[in-house]
Amino acid sequence: MSDFSILATDGKARRGALTTAHGVVNTPAFMPVGTAGTVKAMLPESVKATGAEILLGNTYHLMLRPGAERVAHFGGLHKFMNWPGPILTDSGGFQVMSLASLRKITEEGVAFRSHIDGAKIMLTPERSIEIQHLLDADITMCFDECTAFPATPEQAAHSMRLSMRWAERSRKAFQARPGYHLFGIVQGGIYRELREESAKTLTGIGFEGYAIGGLAIGEGQQEMFRVLDFTPDFLPLDRPRYLMGVGRPEDIVGAVARGIDMFDCVMPTRSGRTGLAFTRRGELNMRNARHTDDTGPIDPECSCPACRNYSRGYFHHLIKAKEMLGPMLLTWHNLHYYQELMQGLRAAIAAGTLDAFVADFHAQRAESESDRSAD
Repeated sequence: MSDFSILATDGKARRGALTTAHGVVNTPAFMPVGTAGTVKAMLPESVKATGAEILLGNTYHLMLRPGAERVAHFGGLHKFMNWPGPILTDSGGFQVMSLASLRKITEEGVAFRSHIDGAKIMLTPERSIEIQHLLDADITMCFDECTAFPATPEQAAHSMRLSMRWAERSRKAFQARPGYHLFGIVQGGIYRELREESAKTLTGIGFEGYAIGGLAIGEGQQEMFRVLDFTPDFLPLDRPRYLMGVGRPEDIVGAVARGIDMFDCVMPTRSGRTGLAFTRRGELNMRNARHTDDTGPIDPECSCPACRNYSRGYFHHLIKAKEMLGPMLLTWHNLHYYQELMQGLRAAIAAGTLDAFVADFHAQRAESESDRSAD
């Protein structure tokens, strides 16, 4: 029996619930990124207060520092970072491709040098799954190669088929336990035939959930949506679908309407650290001088502590003065905004009013287009 239940649908969009060993995740869901065992600038209690139910941890960074075996010594990542809820860990493949130096890809896996100390490391599907097991991840991701963009059909096919062979090895290495799930990752670049082949291979192997990888890496929103118009249709209806590394609010809204259930992105936290605030009416750059004497909140409709208790003028001062409180509060606000967006999407799907929700989302942002341009 699947631990994923679909509670309502509206078009292709789904309102669901995924049961894990450490709690239930209501979908559509956004996962704040806790790369190195922490959501930057946030206490775990603060992350929970935003409404987040699940976090993402990073296999590559945690295997290098402090080490998966050390995290296991402390009782797993939940106890190590004081997050009692569900955790999804990525496989490490993307970071190996984007951060590591002198990497060499073979059938066995990827040999590379650590970006921290230059140590030689071999990461295989079996070792990736072992690391995620040591971290005690509720959701483990298959080890894969994130196909570069742009890629020719031949390059995308070669990369995808290697990932499919690694997926089968990941499945065999995974230790099945109640409440713990292994997700396969659909690759294939921007090519429909390759995405379909990848999905068929993965569903043939059998996974508790399916991710769509290799998007939001430079192809642009229009092309990403084109791929999402068909790829989710290749996947089982009764399993969760996770779009990796996405994204901006408008990306999430569009992807939910196309049948995606789960998301992660560094956007809200990274933006908070650089002075950018997400609001219902677009983004605000709190560095801009126009906020200097503004006594109003970042978003008058937001109930987060940053909006309840502080003015735009104060945030402008904090960012300009490089006070750490500014990034802390802006990160809290951004994560709160993302979680409110997900709550709104879930409610709209349940009520059968998603089209109206999406139209209102875009209308609010369009109203402030001139303000965003000035920002």
